[in-house]
Amino acid sequence: MELHNTAEDIVLSMVAEIFESIEKKGNPEKYCLCDQCRMDTACYALNRTRPHYILSSRGVARVEQENISRQQLQADVASLIYDGIQRVNHNQRPNFSHQSKADTGVVNAKAPAFNIPTIVGRLFNGLNFSPIAGVKVELYQNGELVSMKDNNWQNPYLLVSNTEGTFTFWPEPVPSGEAEVHQVFEFSIRVESTEFETLNHFFKIPVMSEVETAATFSMVRTFRLPDLYMFSPGEEEDEILE
Repeated sequence: MELHNTAEDIVLSMVAEIFESIEKKGNPEKYCLCDQCRMDTACYALNRTRPHYILSSRGVARVEQENISRQQLQADVASLIYDGIQRVNHNQRPNFSHQSKADTGVVNAKAPAFNIPTIVGRLFNGLNFSPIAGVKVELYQNGELVSMKDNNWQNPYLLVSNTEGTFTFWPEPVPSGEAEVHQVFEFSIRVESTEFETLNHFFKIPVMSEVETAATFSMVRTFRLPDLYMFSPGEEEDEILE
């Protein structure tokens, strides 16, 4: 069984329709209509829209019958989307090229690919178990920094105090000749700091190729690392002797 938020369907569908309408009208306001701004607009609308979850086919049928409330929801969502477009365009992400997918050279979304899951871990001070901040966590494969799915995901990842030592990566999908092929991908986490011994953590992720590239992030598709600890020079050895 899988929960589904029907409000997400409405928002994503209407974002696509409104952006297409703006393009057809020649975009007189000169909004940025790139994929990143489109998704930021969708996030803006979704964060302000009450979710509506269903679990079964009966739930889908019931949603289809709720025409009046659905029409009101669509009107509210449209207003949120237009508001979101303006806000997003006044606060565009500086680390994104704002090009269309066709211009960025990304993996063909309709071709078979190994969709590497998001990698989530936490880093702590091994002496007092407090979350570490102010250091960069790097994800490597074959001695090279791993390319991320898009510019919203950073490698190296800079740890800040309000994330409680948590770091995240979403590697770029790897093309595959066909779907349903098993492959094991080897990665390593590396953290260097003047206050601690260098940390190297090696791990493997088994992945089965799928018919197309994953388009959206999902917490279900996540690989969680064990908690990692850094020690000042000599600390780890001292604790072992004690």
